[in-house]
Amino acid sequence: MCKVEKLQMLYEGKAKKVYKTHAVDQYIVEYKDDATAFNGEKKGTIVNKGIVNNQMSAMLFRLLKEMGIDNHYIETLSDREMLVKAVKILPVEVIVRNVAAGSMAKRLGVQEGKTLKIPVLEFCYKSDELGDPLINDDHVEVLELATKKEISKIKSYAMKINEILCEYFFMKNLKLIDFKLEFGLFEGEVILADEISPDTCRLWDVDTNEKLDKDRFRRDLGNVEESYQEVLRRLKN
Repeated sequence: MCKVEKLQMLYEGKAKKVYKTHAVDQYIVEYKDDATAFNGEKKGTIVNKGIVNNQMSAMLFRLLKEMGIDNHYIETLSDREMLVKAVKILPVEVIVRNVAAGSMAKRLGVQEGKTLKIPVLEFCYKSDELGDPLINDDHVEVLELATKKEISKIKSYAMKINEILCEYFFMKNLKLIDFKLEFGLFEGEVILADEISPDTCRLWDVDTNEKLDKDRFRRDLGNVEESYQEVLRRLKN
């Protein structure tokens, strides 16, 4: 593990802080315990969430790298920090859905828990001010959020990531309901960034359909910290 000095904070979001380092092409990401839902309307703290999300994201980034998905992860620096490539994030959130849940179930009147015939890919415009509205390929092009070539690569990556993660989570007795991804540009190429954690994935127990993700916080289901720890425990086993 190399020694990397944390310099000026570049950005603080809902779940992470990003810092400069002496290397212009590397950042430090620090994961927080702060929790938000419904575009920041609900706020709270999930004890040790930052540790779980950092460790889980690192494990999954390493897995995806081995499977041919380039991403921003370089190495883990501490329980809450990782060193990453200095990616310029594209303002497009990518959601892949395998089972109807959350906003999709509500928006389209589909029963939550219904398995979808095919994975559904959705784009959202990454804008807190606008509430991260749903957009399509044409919106992306008109708003100049990404090029056609970049969107094509993002779609391809997202579907491959879905295949890899569905299989991996199932081996850990977890069902990947849906998840959010973010991508960015590094040296002109599209790569995966952000995080993969119970904050960004809906994960249900295969046998009981018990929710083991941020929905426990969103819906006041209780045992939030325990569920995050349980996901990490399963991944480590």
